[in-house]
Amino acid sequence: MKELSLNILDIAMNSVKAKADTVSITLTETDETFTMSISDNGCGMKKDFLETVTDPFSTTRTTRKVGMGIPFLKLAAEQTGGNFEITSKHESEYPNAHGTVTSAVFNKGNIDFTPLGDIVSTVTTLIQGSPDIHWVFSHTTPKGEVSLDTNELKEVLGDVPLDNTEVILWIKGYLEEAYSETE
Repeated sequence: MKELSLNILDIAMNSVKAKADTVSITLTETDETFTMSISDNGCGMKKDFLETVTDPFSTTRTTRKVGMGIPFLKLAAEQTGGNFEITSKHESEYPNAHGTVTSAVFNKGNIDFTPLGDIVSTVTTLIQGSPDIHWVFSHTTPKGEVSLDTNELKEVLGDVPLDNTEVILWIKGYLEEAYSETE
């Protein structure tokens, strides 16, 4: 993918499909590295599937026989000299503590480092598409932090749904302003 924000969108949508009600997206940047971690409390993956999830011919999709999101993310991280890790606990084995954590570390100085891209649109798209999920977003950079927790927004908004157009526009504006303060 041309932007890491699209990888984040892909993995977070996997969390939605896994019936997660909480998804955390944590981005941590130093001058040298970019680390992304997406964790959820969805149904998780069974051990046999987890062992093959980085294979492009391993997918849960029924519309096609390939799944490229995770293999491409792994490749992108490793091409920069970074690393990739995915852990998962399936609900059948861990009924009270199931879910998946996907993490990748990139070396920013490497010529193959993929830019983050439009993370504001990614976050707003996720919230608008799945407003009932508890989304926790945090991006820490050397110049500051941008964060958003939809449960905090729900407390303030009361009965106003997160996918309301005015709310989505506010979220987008809030994130854009927060990012402008970290540049």
